[in-house]
Amino acid sequence: MTTAAITYEFPLNERIRVFIRLEQLFQQFSHFSTGGTVADKRAAIIVLLDIMSIFRRNDLKSEILKELDRNAKTLNKIAKNQDVDGDKLQDLLVELALISKKLYALTGKVGINVMESDLFQSIAQRSSIPGGTCSFDLPEYHYWLEQDEAVRIKDLELWSSPFKDIRTAIDLILNLIRNSTAPTEELADAGFYQFSLDRSQPYQLLKVSVDKSISCFAEISGGKHRCTIRFMTPATAGNRSIQSPDDIPFALTCCTF
Repeated sequence: MTTAAITYEFPLNERIRVFIRLEQLFQQFSHFSTGGTVADKRAAIIVLLDIMSIFRRNDLKSEILKELDRNAKTLNKIAKNQDVDGDKLQDLLVELALISKKLYALTGKVGINVMESDLFQSIAQRSSIPGGTCSFDLPEYHYWLEQDEAVRIKDLELWSSPFKDIRTAIDLILNLIRNSTAPTEELADAGFYQFSLDRSQPYQLLKVSVDKSISCFAEISGGKHRCTIRFMTPATAGNRSIQSPDDIPFALTCCTF
């Protein structure tokens, strides 16, 4: 497997599924919020609304604290292994403890104070309507979009600040999971690969890496005990995507932690 590969991830529980969705949204927010155009700022606001929507439906603070606590216990067990880099491990434990302390200090529902902004409330209400944030719908929003970049950046930082520590925690958790296990080289016979997971192991995420030179994408399905990977050829005009008839080499990582 060369370094030029496409990696597909498949979360094995709802908690990690939500974390990965938030990770993507946070990355998109960072990208658009630093863009200098009105379109960038509009996109940043839409992404922030998506982030808030996820937090309204989930008790994420509690879920993240549980995961941080579990990770700390796992690392403390690993510390007994003589082959482990003690200094690096200690740094990770300190980092986990610090972010946990910050999250415990958060009071109330995360992000709820964002809606204290009248402008943001108006944007949120109108964003459910296709094209509902035009200048004639929300002249105040149009005014804000035309302000100096420093003003817009300051407001975006204020509105996103409640999620800063949450993002740090999610990045830390996902990084630990993704790097918990080494990949193995596998071969999908005629584009199909099925395998079972050891029930005694706390698997959380699957990673499938395919060389970019191979004209297939990976469809992953299954659960904590049995999974299936199908390598599909991309759809073309007039034709649906189908399972590849070729044997496809790929790297498989079953991430635990």
